[in-house]
Amino acid sequence: MAPVTSGDNQSKQRIPRDTVRKALISLIKWKRKQVSDQKEPISGDVDDFIYLLLTLKKIPNKDFTKSPNKIPIPHSLQTSPEFSRSCLIIDDRPKPNSQKLTVEFADKKIKSLGIPISKILKLSKLKSDYRSFESKMELLNSFDIFLADRRVIDMLPGILGKVFYKNKRKIPVPVELKRDGDWKEEIEMGFCCSLLWLSKGTCSVVKVGKFEGMDVEEIVDNVVAAVGGVVEVVPKKWVGVKSFHLKFFDSLALPIYQRKEDLIRENGITKVF
Repeated sequence: MAPVTSGDNQSKQRIPRDTVRKALISLIKWKRKQVSDQKEPISGDVDDFIYLLLTLKKIPNKDFTKSPNKIPIPHSLQTSPEFSRSCLIIDDRPKPNSQKLTVEFADKKIKSLGIPISKILKLSKLKSDYRSFESKMELLNSFDIFLADRRVIDMLPGILGKVFYKNKRKIPVPVELKRDGDWKEEIEMGFCCSLLWLSKGTCSVVKVGKFEGMDVEEIVDNVVAAVGGVVEVVPKKWVGVKSFHLKFFDSLALPIYQRKEDLIRENGITKVF
């Protein structure tokens, strides 16, 4: 379980758990009706994630939108690492004054540490073997989670393209892979976090729950933790936040927080959910 941070404490003060719980119960009730009304079997590729929708007061500076931020959450959205199909992308580019990272070295290291990684993929092989749309789709559908050396994260949107980054469902999680670093801790944290990639507009999303396999209180825990984590990495922290909502990919967004000054209307103050 992720440690409690000052951001967590502030998020609890600003957004009561009961507010989060009520919004989640309404969303899940809506989703159950949607599922029951389906006339055809649901595809395994359906997006059943619950998202925390962040709205900033201003468009963030481009320095904030270059790379994803890891947001710790107490309840993983992934299947247990032992049962997940996971792909680790390593940086095998030649480096001055240091040895190149090889698949053999990485494989030996993760096995010695007991890290359950299904496949190790070199950056060079990723660039050469996965150029077509079809090959990228095949790669995307072959694994549940992708992790990548932090040093190559900024290169991956140009290599993997819209197949991976358009809906942001399987964006590679950045991990530190120094030869003498703590790979086990880094990769385990990668399995137990969500990602915030600030958009070039004011709205961005973070996965905080799943319709199947999680109870409401687990998702409430994740929302509270995610709000705290998000606020720590956005410009000006709480001062820069306009609102937070919860939603499914295809649902309305239910508000759980909005700045007080933004609630003032001509007819007085509008209460949030």
